Amino acid sequence: MPDPQPTIVLVHGAFAESASWNGVLERLGAGYDSVAVANPLRSVAGDATYVRDVVRGIGGPVVLVGHSYGGMVITQAAAGDTSVRALVYVNAFAPDTGESAMTLSAKFPGSTLADTLVQYPVSIGGNEVAIGQDQYHAQFCADASDDMAALMARTQRPITVEEGLGGKLTGDPAWRALPSWFVFGDADKNIPPDAHRFMAERANPRGQREVVGGSHAMTVARPSEVAETIIEAVRGVS
Repeated sequence: MPDPQPTIVLVHGAFAESASWNGVLERLGAGYDSVAVANPLRSVAGDATYVRDVVRGIGGPVVLVGHSYGGMVITQAAAGDTSVRALVYVNAFAPDTGESAMTLSAKFPGSTLADTLVQYPVSIGGNEVAIGQDQYHAQFCADASDDMAALMARTQRPITVEEGLGGKLTGDPAWRALPSWFVFGDADKNIPPDAHRFMAERANPRGQREVVGGSHAMTVARPSEVAETIIEAVRGVS
């Protein structure tokens, strides 16, 4: 018997939450089993362990989809897991061994994220950051509506600095062994477009799409393009 069609597991990144996938889920429709994970945003290693638990609970083949920092998480989570059939990077980090979100976003000029962040200490140790609400729309989702941007700014989830944004990929990156697809916007202000192009080129993806005018939050502002790429990946490994 052939494998069943993979379940799509969607992993959000920093300064977003699982509902940021709602528009993508609507476009995937009933024809695709899918779940949007609540990414803890505490550490690359811990977040990847949690995503592996979700994948194990599904109990069948999956396609992992990561947005932004979620790309760090799926790259770590998929390594050595035979149930993962493909990876989809949506404006996402696709790290190599020893790389972090911080090092990758600084590899090329263009990110304006640092100047918009609000930082404060947390009781577990270290610090976490969020995007200032008055700067969120322009920085994160410039091509989304005012109302949507205001809602996202209020529901964004902060991320730890040291273990989250500064957490490094350990072991071999899963994109070396698995087919991958990339979709990103050329107006991303969090991760420079040149960084997206660099990461995609070295991963040698089966599919790569660059969306003109696409912001960092294409899961919300450009859900059709994101869904089309995910469907292409599912069909490519089914």
